[in-house]
Amino acid sequence: MTARKFLPTQPAILGFDPGRDKCGLAVMGLDRQLYHHQVVLAAEAIAAIISLRQKFPISLLVMGDQTTAKRWKQELQNQLADPLNIVLVDERYTSLEARDRYWQMFPPKGLAKLLPQGLRQPPRPIDDIVAILLIERYLNRLTESVVNNE
Repeated sequence: MTARKFLPTQPAILGFDPGRDKCGLAVMGLDRQLYHHQVVLAAEAIAAIISLRQKFPISLLVMGDQTTAKRWKQELQNQLADPLNIVLVDERYTSLEARDRYWQMFPPKGLAKLLPQGLRQPPRPIDDIVAILLIERYLNRLTESVVNNE
């Protein structure tokens, strides 16, 4: 899925929600403009990351810190020819947040609108939306530290 057709003019951040079976990827500019998001099979994640780095000026990879993070971080450092800074971000509750965000990004249609949001299940995996949230958490952390240091 592509969010915007134009390329960022500033460094971009790659969000990565690693998993055993599938992974979420998102590319966002420092201005919080979303450029790309997709869910890929875990076996295709590194190839997808390499491809995204060829399309976007990615300066940093932000990754969730839970289940498979250490293994993925090592794998990325071993497989990427051009090293990339990797920052781990607290990913607690991101799956719940991602479900809510999904419905903001893709409002329900038809009878689904009548269901309370808590009962709606997104019709597809939302790992890419988790990747978006990880980038936002990282940027929020940066913004908070700048504000607190002023």
